[in-house]
Amino acid sequence: MARGRGRHERRGEMPLPSEDEGTMLCIVQRVVGAGFLEVLCTDGEVYMARIPGKMRRRVWMREGDVVLFLPWGTADKKGEVVYRYLRDEVRKLVEMNLLPEELVEEVAGAE
Repeated sequence: MARGRGRHERRGEMPLPSEDEGTMLCIVQRVVGAGFLEVLCTDGEVYMARIPGKMRRRVWMREGDVVLFLPWGTADKKGEVVYRYLRDEVRKLVEMNLLPEELVEEVAGAE
């Protein structure tokens, strides 16, 4: 019988938003379906985010999750999810002042 691959264990460091790469932090507002999410980013804009195939089957996303988002340069208000943060990682982002606490509370209060 095959062994489990340690699903609940993450390897490596959590990626941080970078202006050089163009990534930013967003919060999932709505799951649209067919691998798409509606996300509210730290710049105040709402984007349509695509979940790549490698994440679609392994990482489940729901409303209120904090994600790392990479906007597409060619499409307006569209992009791709790069990473989904866990609860303890979200706390670290708030402590590092990378994610406004009001934004997290606003989405948590809407649920």
